[in-house]
Formats: sequence, structure tokens, C-alpha cells
Amino acid sequence: MAFVNYTTKNIAIKIVYYGPGLSGKTTNLRHIYSRMDSNSRGELLCLETPIERTIFFDLLPIKAGMIHDFQIHFQLMTVPGQVFYGASRKSVLKGADGLVFVADSQIPLLDANLENFDGLRKNLLEYNVDLNFIPMVFQYNKRDLETLIPVETFNSLLNPLKLPFFESSAINGEGVFETLKAIARITVPYVREKVFGEKREPAEKEKEERQIITEEAERERGKLKEGVREELKKTAGEDVAFVSKKEEAPIRLTKIKFRNQRDIESEVENLAKEFSHKK
Repeated sequence: MAFVNYTTKNIAIKIVYYGPGLSGKTTNLRHIYSRMDSNSRGELLCLETPIERTIFFDLLPIKAGMIHDFQIHFQLMTVPGQVFYGASRKSVLKGADGLVFVADSQIPLLDANLENFDGLRKNLLEYNVDLNFIPMVFQYNKRDLETLIPVETFNSLLNPLKLPFFESSAINGEGVFETLKAIARITVPYVREKVFGEKREPAEKEKEERQIITEEAERERGKLKEGVREELKKTAGEDVAFVSKKEEAPIRLTKIKFRNQRDIESEVENLAKEFSHKK
């Protein structure tokens, strides 16, 4: 849920980049950070315990409109996708207003994408959030590489509701801001509705229709997954590349140590409040 400061008239909107390990989530945040004026962004932080890690920074957009007379700013956040960061991947979703699912387009990583998407759905349910009713866009990353999962396959397996999607090469900056602008554009109205109650909740019929579409897609995914996997493997080996054509430029990343994940969650909340007090 967005954090609202009624004194300074600021609203903090939380956007989470989610996806499998090394799919390009942190690369997205680094590129956005590097291209923004220092006056319109906070510090790029790495909040970590001995076994968990969260990447975070605030972003004040040049133009994002207003919610009533409240100034909007965004908190962009991600965690590594590796399984040993499970606690962070779950906790970072708490209070999320919008999601970017960053999929790795390399054929050998099809299963990793599907497993992480299923994990996203399950983790949200633990916060009583239905994945079908939270703003989300898909980014199909690493399109500059060879032997890729077709976009049509991604959409049939991950995106039955036909949500916005973008092809990208985050390491080269391609598709990064297009993705950010899209999730910002659809999240602002969602936050307006949640905070100020300007629109009713989705009608029961709409909920049922979305649920039917999702369930049908799940069944089809089960049928298609094996066939798609085998067909894709015919066109590629098992090599996986983790660095694209252009290396990332060095960016200052401030690391802050914490004892446990609960301390990180508290710090993220404090950072939201701290930024929202700025005029």
C-alpha cells in the first residue's frame, strides 16, 4: 500500500522488480539510477544481512501527474532471484503497488521463469493479494542474445490476461524506461483508487472472468510446457550467458548491514517516510 504523508503532500508508490536470478532486475535499477538527475533520486542502497539482500532507491519523476494535490514519487526495489534469497523475495512484496516481472529470454531458463512466476503468485497470496488484480507489466529481457524464447511463447505461458509487455536488453538500456513508464502509468490510477476510494472494487463478474482466464491458462500451460520445452531445445544448446554485449558502467552502491530480514523491512519503511517528508 502506498505511503501517504498528508503534511508534505507526498505519496510514495512502491514498484517491485521480480524474476529469476540474473534475469536483469538489478541491471534495470542501475540503468534507471544512472540516467536520472541526482536531484530527482535518492541513494542507491543495498540492504543486506549475512544471507539476504535488497536493492532499493527512491525516484522522483520529472512528470507523473498528481494525485489530488499530492506529489508522486516511486520506490524502486528488487531482490536477487536465487533460491537462497527466499525470505527477501517474499518480504519485498509486502505493500507493493506495482510489479515488473523480468523474464530471462534464454531458452534453457524457461523453467526458471515459470517457477519464479508461480512463486510470485504464492508469495502474494500470503499477503492476501491476488496477482490478477495488481498492476503488472512484463519485461522479456536479454533479447540481444541468440536462441531466445519467442515472445508469443512467453505471453501464452505467463501473460494470459494480455498485460503490457516489453522486449528489452537492459544491459544496453533498451526497453528499460519503456517498462518503467508503463508500470508507472498503470499504477498511479490504482493507488488513487486505493488511497482515496475513487472507484469501486472490481465487480464479482469481472473477478470471475479473470479467474477463469487464469485457470484456463494454467491448464494449457501444463499441457504446452513439455511440448514447448522440447521444441525450444531443438533450436538451442544448454549454454546460458549472464552478461550481454555491453558491460555495466560502475555505479556507487551503498551497502548497509543488518542483523536480520525484519530489520531490513523496518529500514525500508523508514526510508519511505524519510523521503516523503521532503518537499
